[in-house]
Amino acid sequence: MAKQPLIPARPPCRLYLITPSAIPDLEAFVLTLANALDAGDVAALQVRLKAADDPGVLAAVEAILPVAQRRGVAVILNDRPDLAKRSGCDGVHLGQSDMPLAEARRIMGPEAIIGVTCHDSRELAMDAAEAGADYVAFGAFHPTTTKATTHRPDPEILTIWQETVEVPCVAIGGVTPQNAAALAKAGADFVAVSSAVWDHPGGPAPAVREFNQVLASAN
Repeated sequence: MAKQPLIPARPPCRLYLITPSAIPDLEAFVLTLANALDAGDVAALQVRLKAADDPGVLAAVEAILPVAQRRGVAVILNDRPDLAKRSGCDGVHLGQSDMPLAEARRIMGPEAIIGVTCHDSRELAMDAAEAGADYVAFGAFHPTTTKATTHRPDPEILTIWQETVEVPCVAIGGVTPQNAAALAKAGADFVAVSSAVWDHPGGPAPAVREFNQVLASAN
């Protein structure tokens, strides 16, 4: 009988996809999304529509939710636990200036996925983990045009986190097929990607395939 490892192998790093910041043509986007999700493994899809009003967000989630959930992809809404609960999302992602995690949990319920942005701070991440976060997000690791960033953590934060805490961590910010492997090797459980998929020269589906190949080689 082969010996079992004393420490179980860490699960492979997976793709955490974030929508474009605006979706002008929802019907066309849903088709693009379906093709992208069919192209490879995607763990979660965060709906992040910062400029949309509440009806716009709800309409987007209504269209996106069945496409993602049929493919086993969790749908997470950015910032708004109230809308996440109302629309049937699987979870919500909170920034540091958003609703406290305890209140979000009260609204969303015990089974919901709740993630928290922690920038470059292990202290914020520990606070979130102790409060019951299902994952913490560190970044931005690289320059990004998706949103303004002021924090630039060293990838070592992923390694230290992986060695000391069981709560999964997400690496975000300027993640591309060229740098995703390094973040995965450093300790990211997920890499969060937006423009590198939606603006990929070959299209979103080839981008998802490329990310899957890169992440597979990193494990």
